[in-house]
Amino acid sequence: MERSVARIISASPVIEGAGVHLNRVFGFSEVELFDPFLLLDDFRSDTPAHYLKGFPWHPHRGIETITYVLKGNVEHGDSLGNSGVISSGDVQWMTAGSGIVHQEMPKGDDQGAMHGFQLWANLPARHKMTAPRYQEITAAQIPEVSVEGGRVKVIAGELGAARGPVSDIFTDPEYLDVSLPAHGCFQRTLPADHTVLLYAIDGGGTAAASTLSNRQLLLYGPGDEVLVRAGPEGIRFLLLSGKPLHEPIAWRGPVVMNTQEELETAFREYREGTFIK
Repeated sequence: MERSVARIISASPVIEGAGVHLNRVFGFSEVELFDPFLLLDDFRSDTPAHYLKGFPWHPHRGIETITYVLKGNVEHGDSLGNSGVISSGDVQWMTAGSGIVHQEMPKGDDQGAMHGFQLWANLPARHKMTAPRYQEITAAQIPEVSVEGGRVKVIAGELGAARGPVSDIFTDPEYLDVSLPAHGCFQRTLPADHTVLLYAIDGGGTAAASTLSNRQLLLYGPGDEVLVRAGPEGIRFLLLSGKPLHEPIAWRGPVVMNTQEELETAFREYREGTFIK
């Protein structure tokens, strides 16, 4: 059965970090709707002054942050001594777990373009305090599958014989980057108990009898089948799915736990210098 539409949301401009202009698709409100996902930010910009101040040192605990870069470079470093650069087409899947302090500094490309997305995924209670780790995936490691004249990049999950390079994620996620030509069609069956999101990032089309265009998110309702038809200009979209946790959420800034007591502990440890385990 084709999935119904639960909600259509247009991204809204916000300023985060040290002054980064971005568009927030969802986050901080009605979190039960998007479970296990917490937040999705669209940081596509061609104005360096809107992103160069970046996201200086800050903590995370209890979540995973997934950064997908389309254009430009993002320099990163953390309290564990890790550092590097993710560039066009690369993905960084960071499991903050018990705690990490890091910084992310967008640098853009030679033309001043900095395009990408950051998704936050919740961790189940039993894995909130797991050891932090990174999965850094280069563009060349992400398999691409042909569909109806279009293409699908498989970042996480499986499509046909292609398996995404991101593995061992607790919420069994799927993360696809789908591009369709004019009037192309994409069909996908997903577990009926999963939360499924479609975020249009270029062109336009229809899904579940609803019209979508750039920077619009479709939150799917009940069903198991996703069917997307491109309009005359084609469409590119991110398709995200994951298994809901159905657990209480206590959220303050970059830390997401299950209780207020756990939140207070996290911020006390951060102040006292015992945050990193």
